[in-house]
Amino acid sequence: MDTHPPIAITLPVGRTTGDPVSVRLLIVNDAGWVDTGDAFNWRHWVPAFTRAGLTYVQGNDGMHALRHFYASTLLARGVTIKELADYLGHSDPGFTLRTYTHLLPSSHEQARRAVDSLFKPRRPEKVASCPETA
Repeated sequence: MDTHPPIAITLPVGRTTGDPVSVRLLIVNDAGWVDTGDAFNWRHWVPAFTRAGLTYVQGNDGMHALRHFYASTLLARGVTIKELADYLGHSDPGFTLRTYTHLLPSSHEQARRAVDSLFKPRRPEKVASCPETA
């Protein structure tokens, strides 16, 4: 970051609604602006794969795959759907849930422990011996 300091830009881009938000980007195009979608992939991401000695597989290794990796990592660490929706820029957490629900870790054991924690084990009661059976 010392060699290539972040560039400040103000979003939203190309919209007339919404409050502007200033952000600092580490990766910008030659015009000093943000690349989106395929432009980012081909201008920055694919060359980074090449420099790292990795083989880029179209459809598997793009920025969209990185976005899914980010989402699945947060979900696996217990981040809520509402928080994840905010981080991904989704206005509807329901959309986030429908999109990423397959990435949620199984929680059957966690659910069982939650219910079990409500019930305290009972102490065994002393059973009085019945004189007829004694």
